[in-house]
Amino acid sequence: MGTPMAANLVKAGHAVTVWNRTSSRARAFAVEHGCSAVTEPWDVLPTSDVVITMVADGASLHEIYEGDHGLLAGWRNGQIAIDMGTSGTETVAWLSKNLMEVGGMLLDVPVSGSTSAATDGQLTGMAGGEIESFRQIEPVLAAMCARVFYLGLSGSGIAMKLAVNSVIMALGQAISEGLVLAESAGISRESAYEVFENSAVAAPFVKYRHDAFCKPDETPAAFPLHLAAKDLRLIDQLAAEFGVPMPQAAVNLAVIESAIQSGFGNDDMAAVAGYLRSQIGKH
Repeated sequence: MGTPMAANLVKAGHAVTVWNRTSSRARAFAVEHGCSAVTEPWDVLPTSDVVITMVADGASLHEIYEGDHGLLAGWRNGQIAIDMGTSGTETVAWLSKNLMEVGGMLLDVPVSGSTSAATDGQLTGMAGGEIESFRQIEPVLAAMCARVFYLGLSGSGIAMKLAVNSVIMALGQAISEGLVLAESAGISRESAYEVFENSAVAAPFVKYRHDAFCKPDETPAAFPLHLAAKDLRLIDQLAAEFGVPMPQAAVNLAVIESAIQSGFGNDDMAAVAGYLRSQIGKH
């Protein structure tokens, strides 16, 4: 997801410096798009007023910011950080506090949408942080997102993303169950999915996930199950904080954890359908 987003920043005329834990990927991106690549995270700081992170989880964000060569060690007063991953409310609170101590400001702006939406700049962003800082970085966000919702102070963006992802997980589970049920009744996978795409359940998610469900062996994993489980645990933590019962999210996590234990952890979340097929007749 981060690759097309960075490409759109370049296209919009922003001076972009990229870093990736796999240095060869950063160098290849820089050559293709005519920008700069660095080998350590903090090497982006001297030339950047805004630092954007898009990583898998909170542990990865801690790794980038902490330590002698982490971003916090070289942060300049007035620089703004944007975290666009699904890092969790606790990690966002930690980072916001630490950045303020070195004169920085954090906006949590996770995004929702497909990889193709990221390529076309059609993602939806959900922003939390100080309104003044948000207004400063709106042109940066506009290069990557078709629309950005400002939702309140720090943590609001990631809380909204977790709410959105709770619905996505429910949709993924429902599609998997319905698809396997239709197949078991003798309806071809493609025919069943075509009906999904043209019926009352035809959400955008259903349409852009067609290949993941219908051609799982030919489609790269866009959202691996181990990351889906991570997000569901973050959803559970946030729900527990506010005393919100979320029985469906609990069921979705239990099914995904079972699928991971059965060897589907690195497969796309659509692999829940494959896991359910493997369980037919066992219950």
